[in-house]
This record gives sequence, structure tokens and C-alpha cells, in this order.
Amino acid sequence: MMEPRPAEELVEAARGVGVTEPRLLDAVRVVRRCDFVPPEFRVFADEDRPIPLPHHQVTTQPSLSARMIEALTLTGTEHVLEVGTGYGYQTALLAKLAGFVTSIERWPDLAAQARHNLAAAGIDNVRVVVGDGTGGVPDGAPYDAVLVSAAFPTVPPPLAHQLMSGGVLVQPIGPGGADEVTLFQRTAEGLVRVEPFLRARFVRLYGRYGYP
Repeated sequence: MMEPRPAEELVEAARGVGVTEPRLLDAVRVVRRCDFVPPEFRVFADEDRPIPLPHHQVTTQPSLSARMIEALTLTGTEHVLEVGTGYGYQTALLAKLAGFVTSIERWPDLAAQARHNLAAAGIDNVRVVVGDGTGGVPDGAPYDAVLVSAAFPTVPPPLAHQLMSGGVLVQPIGPGGADEVTLFQRTAEGLVRVEPFLRARFVRLYGRYGYP
């Protein structure tokens, strides 16, 4: 089996879409994406493209993940909620930049594989739970930041409520397939839309407060 090419290609892809945060670029460099994809797609892991997962899911394109993570402006101490674990690659990047990551995945087999992948990579400042991501993970709240890896026209209310005052949330806003990745901030008045900063195609966000 052919081995993946060096991750420097993913670093350059991240730079190509405007990512400049040195800690994030270092994380992209050291986290082996080939350890977070199905074996049959390992040879493609260091290409900047989505990779199929079970249940008709796909990974987020690495450069898009990097742009979304950079928008959270993590400093290293934050507790982050990630909605949509997949096989754990984006989770691993977040774990390199934050203090702790709670990630929620609706498919039990994907969550189990993500736990295995993260443990094998020596990443232990994460917790992967199974459940409806639109409801968040209340027992870990409040969160400094929330990253949602699937699209819906609005932010699910539980995710806004579990974000601490001053915290930020990034979510693709749209129907799934034609979306605007948007930055929000929690203020005294509630969740405020700061700016859309990226157009992309994402899978739909399913759950009680998302698509049925």
C-alpha cells in the first residue's frame, strides 16, 4: 500500500485559504490525517479534500477545518465543544490548540473509531460522547467555544445556551450543500452574528434542533 505524502501539503493548503496562526499550522503539520480516515482511503489522507466515512458522511476538507478552527482564536486554555466528531481528525487539531475538547457524534461506530484513533495518537485531552449534537453536551457546559461541522439555517438554541458569555461559535449556516460558515459571539443580549467568512458545502445537521 502506498504511504500518504507529507502533511506539508495540508499546511500549504491551509495557508492557501488564509490561515496564518502558527500553532494551528504546526498542528496541521504534526497530526497525521492518515490515522483518522478509513484504511482504504489512507493513501489520499494528505490531499486537501473530503474523505468518505460510513453512514454517507464525509470528513471536512482539512483547509476548511483549519479556517473554522482559526476563527475560534484559541489560546490553549479553552474548553471547546465540537459537534460532529467523525473519525476525530478535526478533534485532534482542536485538542492541540485548546485545553480540553468535548466532541459529540450521533453515530456510535464513528464515535468508537474516533476514540480509538485519538488514543492511538496519544491525544488524551478529549472526551467523545454519542448523542444528538444539536442538543450539545450540557454536563460539560459552559464552553468557551463551539465548532459545528454540519449545516443548518440557524444555530440550535442549546448550543447558544451552553456557550459562556464572550464565547464564540462557528457554524455553517445554510441548507447543507450551499452554506456560509459564520462566526457568532455570545453577549449579554444573546448570540450575535459577527460575520460570515467562508462559503462551502457541508453535510446537513440532523437532530431535535436541526433536520429531522
